[in-house]
Amino acid sequence: MEHTSKRRPQSVDSHKSLKSIRTGKVGPEPTDIDTGITGTYNKTNDMAAPPAIGFEGLQEDLPPKGEHIGLEAYGDGRSPTNGTAPENIELSESNKEDEPLTDERQPKKEEKKDGADLYFHDGHRRIDYILAYRRGDSDKDARRANKRKEFEKNLLEEGLQIEIEEPQPRHDLDASSDGNTVFVKIHAPWKFLSRQAEMLKVKMPIKINDMEEPLSIMSCLKKIPTPFDLSEEFIKPEPNYFTAPFVRDRVEDFIIEDKDTFFSMSQRNRMVFEVLEKCRYDPDNKTKFGIEHMIANGSYLAAYPLHEGHYKSNHSMLTHGPSNDRHLLYEEWARPGRWYKKQPLNLISDYFGEKIGLYFAWLGFYTEMLTYAAIVGLIVFIYGCISLPSDTVVNEICAASDWSVYLMCPQCNRRCTYWLLDSSCFYSQLTYLFDNASTIFFAAFMSLWATMFCEFWKRRQNELDYDWDLFGFEEHEENCRPEFEALAPDKRVNPITKEEEPYVTFKTRFPRFMAGAGFVLFFIFLVLAAVVGIIVYRIAIKAAVAASGAAFISSQASLITSITASCISLLVIMVLQNLYDKIATWLTDLELHRTETEYEDSYTFKMYFFAFVNYYSSSFYVAFFKGSFPGNPSDYGKIFGMRQEECDPAGCLQELFVNLAIVMCGKQFFNNFMEIVLPLLKNFWRSRSGRKEQKEGKGSYDQWEKDFDLTELGPRGLFKEYLEMAVQFGFVTIFVAAFPLAPFFALINNLMEIRLDAYKFVTQLRRPYAARAQDIGAWYAILLAVGNFAVLTNACIVAFTSSFIPREVYKYEYGTLVGYVNWTLSNFNTSHFEIEAHPRNNSYPEGSGLTGNVTFCKYRGFVEGPNPPFDLKLEYWKVFAMRLVLVLIYEHVIFVIKFALAYIVPDMPSFIKNQIKRENYLAQQALEEATRKEIVEKRQSRMPDSEKGAAASGYQ
Repeated sequence: MEHTSKRRPQSVDSHKSLKSIRTGKVGPEPTDIDTGITGTYNKTNDMAAPPAIGFEGLQEDLPPKGEHIGLEAYGDGRSPTNGTAPENIELSESNKEDEPLTDERQPKKEEKKDGADLYFHDGHRRIDYILAYRRGDSDKDARRANKRKEFEKNLLEEGLQIEIEEPQPRHDLDASSDGNTVFVKIHAPWKFLSRQAEMLKVKMPIKINDMEEPLSIMSCLKKIPTPFDLSEEFIKPEPNYFTAPFVRDRVEDFIIEDKDTFFSMSQRNRMVFEVLEKCRYDPDNKTKFGIEHMIANGSYLAAYPLHEGHYKSNHSMLTHGPSNDRHLLYEEWARPGRWYKKQPLNLISDYFGEKIGLYFAWLGFYTEMLTYAAIVGLIVFIYGCISLPSDTVVNEICAASDWSVYLMCPQCNRRCTYWLLDSSCFYSQLTYLFDNASTIFFAAFMSLWATMFCEFWKRRQNELDYDWDLFGFEEHEENCRPEFEALAPDKRVNPITKEEEPYVTFKTRFPRFMAGAGFVLFFIFLVLAAVVGIIVYRIAIKAAVAASGAAFISSQASLITSITASCISLLVIMVLQNLYDKIATWLTDLELHRTETEYEDSYTFKMYFFAFVNYYSSSFYVAFFKGSFPGNPSDYGKIFGMRQEECDPAGCLQELFVNLAIVMCGKQFFNNFMEIVLPLLKNFWRSRSGRKEQKEGKGSYDQWEKDFDLTELGPRGLFKEYLEMAVQFGFVTIFVAAFPLAPFFALINNLMEIRLDAYKFVTQLRRPYAARAQDIGAWYAILLAVGNFAVLTNACIVAFTSSFIPREVYKYEYGTLVGYVNWTLSNFNTSHFEIEAHPRNNSYPEGSGLTGNVTFCKYRGFVEGPNPPFDLKLEYWKVFAMRLVLVLIYEHVIFVIKFALAYIVPDMPSFIKNQIKRENYLAQQALEEATRKEIVEKRQSRMPDSEKGAAASGYQ
């Protein structure tokens, strides 16, 4: 299990080393610059705009006239347009005198050193966010320029600083490599960060954690070195801190070693994004705000924080150490060669944010739990392999070579011939590997495993919530989605803000929801129609193969049918899933959800419900319906007038195994291939011009351009990752009684999945906004529901699909399994064949040693015979009754144990509870101390100087 510790005061960073490379020294951020804009503004786009309203309640007072406001870096003397402030920003007299101001420190583009493109041109101010757009000459582009101007002016008023990279084709200086894209670089100074941290109640360290974890078996095991541990040479153990919400007036109470690195980069970009998300771009309309709206209306192309340099280095980590956090993540986490190592969860969370950190923590925990299930599944499979030669039933089937005793009725109408039971030997052997005495044990184990997984994940999640300061985290009121704002037909006054906002009435929304529900049902029936089509294919192909003149091919009719039908099913599943993805997006858009959370919940429900039916329907057919109503040779069961499939005399479990193996493993392989190959191809194509320019020595390919050419994660980027794992969880639990190797294959897949996802996030995707999340959301409820549903399905598979109950009933009555095979077969007089089922060749096959017409044959089932009436035998009802009893006893016992385990396992370790209490106590003590000091200072201010010391000491 990956180890985490309480959030440190600053992340493992190379900020200082990068600054020293650029400037030759490590100096503090120029904190006297509170708001400013630098870079190159093209005057043709400096549209006049009214004063910004911005964040009325959040603005800081601008510096008084004549005070330096950080606009000294407007110009760098590199072009005639450089050095002039935007027309809507009023400069003080002192700043006007400095205009334009050159910046001789900026090196030429070819001379730029590693890490320099993470900073403004002054080499001090770190780039916290990038906005990108392209210019145009149309009226629409002019309106977009006005929005950008107003938006950026409001960002300045909020205390952010801006520097702009123009797209002039100047290869000796900084410019976008495509000569068209403008990059707006944003820096958050200390004053802004401290204000935002206080508003957002960001928890920062106040004291070293002085509580020691109590000794236990687990704590001792954690200290034992293993090959799976991370290298402490690079992933150093982090100090453990108690934290408290940041307060500017009590800054001395917090552990601050360096203001530049006090807030981690994920915290910095989150605080900047909070302002970007609410900043207005239309002074006349208060509903026009937010970077997401700006991207939606085309004013900006993208908004993203920068990756911290390249993920590879020319120098070895052993000799030079990691160049930056991204390089460290790649070497110690994303490289395929680290597949067996634990994950550096703290570093992942610091770099990508807690929401992505929680996903990888959950995926790692799920994979760890799969290890135990995979081991037990392998033991069950090995037991089947070892005990196979001694199984009485398998040996009887393989020895059933007497044509006069074990002549079986044809498997299809008309064209098929009679066959011998021993040709089913291979299927009986394959079935026994998954259907033996250990089957019910493994089904019970996996049902309890699913419960333990969910319960222990809650416990683990609470530990992470404490370590990452997520307790009590609540999302602020979400902004309206741009699409909702644009398409909502009505207006209302928001009860919270008292502002007029877009609104959709129930009368308008209800038909949209009904239309969505209708489309969902239509696609569900489409899936069922596809399943019926595959059933028809199975019937036709099995009849065709069984009627083949080649003896070997006809004997393998069931296996050939299962493999080909499963492959077709997988293809249909993948096509329908991709098609439905687009339909579900369209349907969810049609419903006009106000917030992103509402949108995601509706989208998640549609997608998972469809995926459930799509991925599992063919397996449900094989497990519970195939061969359930075959009838008898005088009246076969039919589907669309075609004779229904029959299970092999060894049962249907081997066909269920083949179907599960192909669908589950094929889906995983296809998804992994698409997840990594598509981003690689897209990124290669988009970055070709930048790489070519750099290779030819015409200019550098700066970090903001490299990141712009990467693939964007998207607003629901983690959805497909969670959906893929939720579907896999269903295969591992719902049908595991028929596929004990499912946990093993899932484990192998997940070991690759973690590294592929890590590689994708570190190398192929833009660095996402560091979103926070307290849990994995609705997916936990889905996993819990699937785990409970799996209890019932596994009980039914053991009772109705496997041969466990018939074997036990026979063994109870006769004390042995000798004669079991013949007990499960019924006799039939061939003169009573229904007309369309009567074989064309009614004689004994060649080589049987028998001549003449066949008068009697056998088939699978408990039916009286060989002559009418073909009633069900008493044995059928005994077996059926015991099957029902098994289902009732199994699911009641398992559910009782599951609920007992859920009650026994605490959601939060007692040690974490004590740490939370200790942290709250220290925070309260700090507040009381600050209040005491404030009272003393006020009292002293009203006293004569001679009495101040005595009063202070007396109060204390």
